[in-house]
Amino acid sequence: MSEIKTEVPERSFVPGGRRRHRKPKESGTGSRRALVLAVTVPVASAALAGPSAFAADNNTAATATDQPDSLDASDQQMAANLDTRVLDKRLGSDVSGVVIDAESNRTLWGHNASTALMPASNLKLATSTAALTVLGADHRFTTKVVYGNGTLKLVGGGDRTLTSDDLAEMAKTAVAGLKSAGLTTVKVAVDDSLFPEPTLANGWNTGYYPSDVAPVRALVVDGHGVMDTSVDAGQVFAKQLAADGITVDGDITHATASRSDVPVAQHKSGKLSEIVHTMLKTSDSNIAETLLRTTALGADRPATFEGGTEVVREVLSRQYGVSLDGFEMYDGSGMSRADRMPAATLAQILDLLTDPRYEDTLGSMLDGLPVSGEAGGTLGPEWGRFDDANSKCAVGKVHAKTGTLTGAIALSGLTQGKDGKWKVFSFIENGSTANTNDIRDAIDGLAATVNGCWA
Repeated sequence: MSEIKTEVPERSFVPGGRRRHRKPKESGTGSRRALVLAVTVPVASAALAGPSAFAADNNTAATATDQPDSLDASDQQMAANLDTRVLDKRLGSDVSGVVIDAESNRTLWGHNASTALMPASNLKLATSTAALTVLGADHRFTTKVVYGNGTLKLVGGGDRTLTSDDLAEMAKTAVAGLKSAGLTTVKVAVDDSLFPEPTLANGWNTGYYPSDVAPVRALVVDGHGVMDTSVDAGQVFAKQLAADGITVDGDITHATASRSDVPVAQHKSGKLSEIVHTMLKTSDSNIAETLLRTTALGADRPATFEGGTEVVREVLSRQYGVSLDGFEMYDGSGMSRADRMPAATLAQILDLLTDPRYEDTLGSMLDGLPVSGEAGGTLGPEWGRFDDANSKCAVGKVHAKTGTLTGAIALSGLTQGKDGKWKVFSFIENGSTANTNDIRDAIDGLAATVNGCWA
């Protein structure tokens, strides 16, 4: 897992510029009322928005644009090219896609846009939106050490960025306190009760964990992919105590801290905005799962998969007016093979990032989107992205979230079109039997088509 940066980089691009707040258009079933979100939302969070101007019921290029001839020449060419290129055999027959204008919200092109497919890691966009809205961009996670009855307890607070260096600092503080009290022997226990079971989500294949996504616990160090990350963290902590002259008695056990336990040390994570930024750049599934649980807690719901996904749905639909037609969510990372999202829904979420009203809340998502050809992100050259004859022209020009599972590849983001206007796009394919790299090349080509460099 990449190291969390101390601060989020300055805004590198602002799609749509400083435009006016857009008026919500009426959907095909009539405009919905803006509902008061039934979860706890920080004062600094985004204001209530009406229904998105993007209609989610567009299935073909013709119905998506209604009057395709009214598009300007560059958009007409883009739509015509997409009509052809979305039929690329490498993508298979189960493809959902859409392109909208970020300024006007006008749908420029669509292909099965409302068809719900397995989104893979594109689901992290939904999780991030809810976490930042409910918890706030400045939220920090706290890991604690408490002492009672001869036992030091390491208490997890859901910080997936906790490092061994962070534990070492807490160990030094704990050792100083023990020695000042004349104690040289102690038991060590871990408290990960913040997140209840189950630790595995519906739809996770056994081959996914613990390496790709670990069982979800509130305590982990250095992003270790093991079955019990809490005990693992406790073992690291115990070794650090021993290195400072404290004898650790017995094995690491699970225990719940009590009110009578004495606070010894604590560590606070970086801001949530920084964590989301890194999570999206590197597509860290473990961070996403932690965010889902803590978002549930922030809304006074159980810190379970069900509690978290319920809050995500409420934030998207009631806070932002995003359509949930066909939306099925069982985890926070998109690793679940039961998850389903239409390209239309992903485009609606991304469109929020171009609205100045939500910049303070969701800005880290925009900056966290991987950039085509940028090393260190999932669209970098190390992943073989945007490196073929058709897509390499778009290096540095596409900002998008990737998604890859066996049988599912997605790419959703933003790029500046040939006309200089920012476009929001989403492409998802399921079930193609082509080589994974070939499928990615085909999808990268679609993004390059939206950009207009592959004319």
